[in-house]
Amino acid sequence: MAEVLQETYLAVWRSAGSQAQSSTSGSAVGWLWTIAAHRLIDAFRHRARRERIPSVQTFETVAPAAEDEALADGMDANLEQALHALPAELRQVLRAMVLDGLTARETALLLGMPEGTVKTRARRARIALREALS
Repeated sequence: MAEVLQETYLAVWRSAGSQAQSSTSGSAVGWLWTIAAHRLIDAFRHRARRERIPSVQTFETVAPAAEDEALADGMDANLEQALHALPAELRQVLRAMVLDGLTARETALLLGMPEGTVKTRARRARIALREALS
């Protein structure tokens, strides 16, 4: 709420000259109230947008990735070879969805691509792995 109040003061300051020139068109209190109400509505809309978009935390780690740990634990040589044969973009999606446990939506946000592209790449990766392992 403090941000809304600050934005209201700033808007009043910026448009005070225009209000002084047109002071016959209404009361100053009504003018101030209108500016404050618009700023409050904008703040509520901004908060609603933020709450609808899931946040994906990204942070740097020094620990090995889950994929690297799985490979180091003696993964079947055929599976390891099949994973390394996948194109990088398919491996990236598999890593996020399978090893990191992210949903398609979270993966899309993390990788900065449409959710449909994530789903398509995940399907292509599974098909390629199935073919390589059969």
